[in-house]
Amino acid sequence: MYFTRIFAVEWGMLGFQPFAGRIAALGAVLALTACATQEAPQPSQSSFAEPAAAEVISVALDNITDKYIEPVSLDSVGTEGLRGLASIDPAISLKVDDGHLILFNDGQEIARMQQPSAEDARAWGAALVALTETARGYSSELRNASSEKIYEAIFDGVLSHLDIFSRYAGNVEANRNRAKRDGFGGIGVRFRVEGGAAIVTRLIEDTPAAKSGLVLGDRIIAVEGHAVAQLDSVAVTELIRGPVHTHVNLVIDRPNSKKPFEVSVPRAHIVPQTVIVRREDGIGIVKITSFNQETAHGMEKAIAQLTAPNAPPISGIILDLRGNPGGLLRQSIKVADQLLTQGDILRTVGRHPDSLHHYTAGGTDLAAGLPVVVLVDGKSASAAEIVAAALQDRDRAVVIGTSSYGKGSVQTVIRLPNDGEITLTWSKFVAPSGYYLHGMGVVPTVCTSGHEKLSETTDIIQSALDGAGPGVEISWRHRAFLDDKGRSQLRSACPSETRRGPLDLEVAKRLIDDRKLHARALLVTAATAEVTN
Repeated sequence: MYFTRIFAVEWGMLGFQPFAGRIAALGAVLALTACATQEAPQPSQSSFAEPAAAEVISVALDNITDKYIEPVSLDSVGTEGLRGLASIDPAISLKVDDGHLILFNDGQEIARMQQPSAEDARAWGAALVALTETARGYSSELRNASSEKIYEAIFDGVLSHLDIFSRYAGNVEANRNRAKRDGFGGIGVRFRVEGGAAIVTRLIEDTPAAKSGLVLGDRIIAVEGHAVAQLDSVAVTELIRGPVHTHVNLVIDRPNSKKPFEVSVPRAHIVPQTVIVRREDGIGIVKITSFNQETAHGMEKAIAQLTAPNAPPISGIILDLRGNPGGLLRQSIKVADQLLTQGDILRTVGRHPDSLHHYTAGGTDLAAGLPVVVLVDGKSASAAEIVAAALQDRDRAVVIGTSSYGKGSVQTVIRLPNDGEITLTWSKFVAPSGYYLHGMGVVPTVCTSGHEKLSETTDIIQSALDGAGPGVEISWRHRAFLDDKGRSQLRSACPSETRRGPLDLEVAKRLIDDRKLHARALLVTAATAEVTN
């Protein structure tokens, strides 16, 4: 009914045809509005005007206008979606005039329709599909483009005008994203393709690959009957992965083995490992590379391993979040909670009621009060910043490094009917002390920006303890009240950098080894607040 209502004014009642028929009919009507100087429109090689296309776009537009952190209108996102077609064929353009959407090809009008209601996402979805089909009749580039390419052009047009973190992923990329977040059917092996074989470089603990007898250095020369010499790493990965509880057949050429042999390995649900733990100089070092659905569990296991009764004692824990781009929000909350006994961890605020949350600590510090240091750098973002900010604000850890990335927003992932997905910004992080992480990030207590030499370790620590580091003129505790200039000054006091060298780790070890230094560093932010008030 909604489709008929929208277009009846322009072309008369289209009747109660099936949805696909109505779009096809509308496409034909639109084509008749072409100027006489235009060539006759050509039929599309593959139809985009099917019910599924309108449904995909309608679902996306409805979620964007309902959930995006700032109010957006269907008129705005709908027209920007149509303008996105120009990324495939620059000759296609759109003009909005007196309540009409007017489509052009090389400056010549090819279609005109009444602008749909600003409250009807389904109507806009139908309109975008109908106009796109008309444009495909005149444009060979659009006519030859796949449906997925057109979705990408439309959604890029819609989302590029919102913010840099809201984006569309087609079904192939979206499936990869879901595998990273939620896991996949696989065997738990990492490899590199080299010399016509996939050479095993890592076997993930407690996975079928580790239990099947595979060893590091094994050369996989065939997967499911396909010679690896004819494949790239992506193709090998696709062959190894598959439904859980099925098997994958591998042919192994093991060094020092007389001849290649075949092994059948069962597939299981594999979640990429994100937590790596080691001991170094009597200190536990926990590296978190990202946050997926198993990260908190991995952190719990790492702390248990480091503090086990039969394990050598450690003097403290270094939580290395350098280069960590973030991931799942709730996993970051759980990781912070594992080191806190009380108080706030995070608030999220947005426009949609479901985006409002308040997270507090549950009462158990798995590290039992051991000194904790957190390492961050300019690549530490989102979920990593939540953990660092919570531990810093609750005086549980000393943060060392450079200002973090400053991605203090929450994205919700909306799965679309075509199996693609939209990642949409819908709320912002508020740290325990009340400041917004977005745009500023976490400013470390001990700043290492611009330093690389290990010989500078003592001076760096002393500078922070003496109050010569970031925050001397601007209070950490009053970050919630800073204007844009103040936030910029605080962040620029410790410029964001990518940190890979050993210096930050050495500074952290020095603080862990000397509990008095660690305690003094924890007091720096509070002391700064007193100085500046």
